[in-house]
Amino acid sequence: MTLIKSISGIRGTVGGKPGDNLTPLDIVKFVSAYASWLKAETRKSKVKIVVGRDARISGPMYNKLLTATLTGLGADVVDIGLATTPTTELAVTGEQADGGIILTASHNPKQWNALKLLNNKGEFLSASEGEKVLELATDEDFDYIDIDHLGHIAEKDYTDYHINNVLNLSLVNKTAITQANLKVVVDAVNSVGGIVIPKLLRALGVKDIVELNCVADGHFKHNPEPLAENLTEISAKMKETGADIGIVVDPDVDRLAFFCENGEMFGEEYTLVSIADYILRHTPGNTVSNLSSSRALRDLTLTYGQSYHAAAVGEVNVVAKMKETNAVIGGEGNGGVIYPESHHGRDALVGVGLFLSHYVEQGKKMTELKKDYPAYFISKNKIVLSPETDVDKLLLDLKEKYAAEKNVEKLSDIDGVKIDFKDGWVHLRKSNTEPIIRIYSEAKDEKSAESLAHELMRSMK
Repeated sequence: MTLIKSISGIRGTVGGKPGDNLTPLDIVKFVSAYASWLKAETRKSKVKIVVGRDARISGPMYNKLLTATLTGLGADVVDIGLATTPTTELAVTGEQADGGIILTASHNPKQWNALKLLNNKGEFLSASEGEKVLELATDEDFDYIDIDHLGHIAEKDYTDYHINNVLNLSLVNKTAITQANLKVVVDAVNSVGGIVIPKLLRALGVKDIVELNCVADGHFKHNPEPLAENLTEISAKMKETGADIGIVVDPDVDRLAFFCENGEMFGEEYTLVSIADYILRHTPGNTVSNLSSSRALRDLTLTYGQSYHAAAVGEVNVVAKMKETNAVIGGEGNGGVIYPESHHGRDALVGVGLFLSHYVEQGKKMTELKKDYPAYFISKNKIVLSPETDVDKLLLDLKEKYAAEKNVEKLSDIDGVKIDFKDGWVHLRKSNTEPIIRIYSEAKDEKSAESLAHELMRSMK
């Protein structure tokens, strides 16, 4: 059983039994529930819904099921085909649509797929809205339309629209990027980023582009999560080609990571930190990241005399906190950058435009640039859950145990349990996307971060 229903969407592996995995029947049921909810929410008999997908092998099959189901409910569909998650988000507002669906399982391996559901602002549904969709799906309370009122499908491409959005951002300096004559290596893990990122780079004036895994066929060359252990190929290619910067995106292009000229990873956590540095240098204001993100963003924000705020994990939670605090930049430490001047969604294209502008303005090598930021090390571990595990009780027990510890400075339970110590922190939470508990820990060095994680893992066991 892999089917997972959360604020991050409805996802599962392809094949198997309905209700256990993401089968064609599940696609029809959940899409029907979403469209029925949207019609009730908007009080419209006919709604417009944008649909985009990454390059997963199951994408074309599910896309046909999805669009046919929507038209059967009387919805008009704008099918933008192969498109990044942020492109689909922008297309919703560009089309003045009532909602949107993205077919992607983000960083999960190729056997996974998912439905990510959007509102009319091109933002993810809230937890309460998602619950209503799930209730409709459980009750199978759908009313399909008669023959004279079926919806229609229009096909459009929104890639250029998205690229132009990036080029028109006030802090994206195309002239300086062009003049820098950069050499860039791109690893797009054989998904839609292989089409979009090189095209964006060319639009920014980058002429020397080395493409790795940029054929968008869904046969992922390596594990698609942009972590150092999965990215040995681009590391070697950086040293081989003498490139200035390496760019890595996940299958739906909402996460962004960089490589240094010496083949070392810049650090996924420092994508947001470095871009925030650039934004705060030019437009001071508040910043936001989630509880599992590095303290480096907090430290940087304080040096500019601004306020940092933490949100629960999940893009919808970060966006809500950004709006509440009027943040000028925010995101997640997994390489997700949210820049409100463009839109309230994690966007690797926006991240590339802003980072390259920062890079050429600083005039430093990547390894030198990284030294400008507070040095932290994050250890990322996980424990696979068994069906009988009472996760809520486990986390409650851990909270009570550490609440009594003298060396604990702060304890938060807004999203799992986060324990802050003077020189580091540990965050334990149930994943929204996999049947696991994630254990993230951070300290000034790798040994200390691992030690914190292992201490909590022993307590859990």
